[in-house]
Amino acid sequence: MDKLAEMALLVDFYGPLLTEKQKNVWDLHYQQDLSLAEIAEIEHISRQAIHDLLKRTERILAEYEEKLGLVQRFWTDREKLMEVQTLLEGLKKEDFTNSAAWERHCQMRIMFEDVSKNITAV
Repeated sequence: MDKLAEMALLVDFYGPLLTEKQKNVWDLHYQQDLSLAEIAEIEHISRQAIHDLLKRTERILAEYEEKLGLVQRFWTDREKLMEVQTLLEGLKKEDFTNSAAWERHCQMRIMFEDVSKNITAV
């Protein structure tokens, strides 16, 4: 995964823990693709201060992940969900000797697809 995608995922998980200034500068640089000089002009601080703030924010996000591991857990759970989805898709009506079991399978599959569609779309 490239650095930008990794940083975006870290912000998705830990962004609420950042200060407003960190969030704003992060958004200007990574989401709106402004240069450090452009952000410095908007924020009325030096380009070096913007650079330092972004590096510090990256370090903070990495530390949160190191301590909490939410992104890693997300990827692990996503892989498991994809495996379960493959197994569910492989089951056919003929695999069930009981029609009620087939119906329960169909209901579970619908619920599973509803839960997993956002997670596996990443």
